[in-house]
Amino acid sequence: MLLSLVLHTYSMRYVLPAAVMMGTAPTYVLAWGAWRLLSAVLPARFYREVDDRLYTIYQSMVLFFFENYTGVQVIIYGDLPKNKENVIYLSNHQCTVDWIIADMLAIRQNALGHVRYVLKDGLKWLPLYGWYFSQHGGVYVKRSAKFNEKEMREKLRAQMKAETPMYLVIFPEGTRYNPEIPKVIADSQSFAEKEGLAILKHVLTPRVKATHVAIDTMKDYLDAVYDVTVAYEGTVDHKGQRKLAPSMTEFLCKECPRVHIFIDRIELKDIPEEQMYMRRWLHERFEIKDKLLIEFYDAKDSKRRNKFPGKSVHSKLSLKKTLPSLLFLGGLTASMLLTESGRKLYVKTWIYGTLIGCLWVSIKP
Repeated sequence: MLLSLVLHTYSMRYVLPAAVMMGTAPTYVLAWGAWRLLSAVLPARFYREVDDRLYTIYQSMVLFFFENYTGVQVIIYGDLPKNKENVIYLSNHQCTVDWIIADMLAIRQNALGHVRYVLKDGLKWLPLYGWYFSQHGGVYVKRSAKFNEKEMREKLRAQMKAETPMYLVIFPEGTRYNPEIPKVIADSQSFAEKEGLAILKHVLTPRVKATHVAIDTMKDYLDAVYDVTVAYEGTVDHKGQRKLAPSMTEFLCKECPRVHIFIDRIELKDIPEEQMYMRRWLHERFEIKDKLLIEFYDAKDSKRRNKFPGKSVHSKLSLKKTLPSLLFLGGLTASMLLTESGRKLYVKTWIYGTLIGCLWVSIKP
């Protein structure tokens, strides 16, 4: 029975990180909401600067758990610029941790507060988070025929007008690559074959609309495009078949020993402007990703597996980057929960913050 209890406790290693990350959300939203009200009469740029700093605090706390707590080794290939840049970040998509990978790179450039996402429309209904991501410059998009190009362009132009630093994360596949749902992979490959495009094995056929709108709208505002390929070690079974990438829960349970990140920085001048040609270019970039992942998962020489080609750096994140944020938000939340009035405010923030957020995103994208 003792062994069973130990095993159960070990399997629940994600509870503490989840409780802290979710538990500090109302505190964070209250702090941000107070600043939002105070800055109502201030220039948009001033509001954005502080908003980015607040976002950095929260996401630094998140990275404490995803890097320092888990002890995962982050292996970086290619050249990640040390300085901040206005970029579009394009990546393959296989699990919820992919969102955190963008943060992992951004914090190493001191650009964590600049991260903004292109998100599936349904995510805007997330309690507290859905509303806030929209306020922080995130763009919610619908798929295929329902994609609203005008709406996305207007939001991006508003960000540029406010001189908002941009680290815009896009997953062009539109949905996750999941080996447990072979129909999605088969449909993607069938579409590529029908369109005369190369058939991809470890990634899905990319969709070009959001990428084209983002690059076309911000071409004079961006410094580069980061083409990022991510592989999670330990996602191949004993038969050599690819398994499902780790969920956030599994990652926090320390079930991923190493994450490999390949970065290719692309100049804007090397990207075609017309959508038809950009579509071909984007597919070619995903062909390169596919070859990298084939090498990672399927290389005949076992010594070449579980790594990308070329030089790599084991990038360890210092506690100085994350621990102060954890202590600050954790302490602020604990202080609020120690008093009856604080607890009431905390609960009301969850309830009314969620309701107001849902109302807001239903009226204004």
